[in-house]
Amino acid sequence: MFLVAGLGNPGEEYASSPHNLGFLTIDRLGERHGIRVTRKDSKALVGVGEIDGHPVMLAKPQTYMNLSGTSLAPLMEKHAIPPDRLVLVYDELDLPWMALRIKPKGSAAGHNGMKSVIANLGTSDLLRVRIGIHPGHPVRDGAEFVLAPIKRSQKKELEELVGFAADAVRSIIAEGVSTAMTKFNRRAPGLTTEEA
Repeated sequence: MFLVAGLGNPGEEYASSPHNLGFLTIDRLGERHGIRVTRKDSKALVGVGEIDGHPVMLAKPQTYMNLSGTSLAPLMEKHAIPPDRLVLVYDELDLPWMALRIKPKGSAAGHNGMKSVIANLGTSDLLRVRIGIHPGHPVRDGAEFVLAPIKRSQKKELEELVGFAADAVRSIIAEGVSTAMTKFNRRAPGLTTEEA
């Protein structure tokens, strides 16, 4: 079974913030594949179903972003899900808005949610779908920016971005990481160079 975990913060005040793109992607996957992500398990909301014939558990840790690993480690242990069947979905301030990057492994790159997951699982060989949120101008306070509501003018782009991220996760599960990377790793519109 695959475990697809979206990282974010519980609570209505964070629901439409950039830091919750992981949660929004899980919600979109649930809608598309008929999986209700409502059962409480290991400090997470989870739902089990299938994506393209593959058994999948969708999860939204409810521990707040910076403690995501304290939910995912016991969840994976309880359901005997190895790290190589985990797909993490989260926002990335290092990538521009509308960019998406699938990475099979790597450091936390300063992302506190990923730091927690890596620390609690004891490995950085974790597949991740990073969703770009950088606004294209200097951000004075990163923490303030990621927790503020997404602007109303960006709602249409947000819908597209979340749908694209959900498509990328489906591709990883159905077609494998290499194919998904080829199809979905994309630059933000208007950029001519690759981001890290």
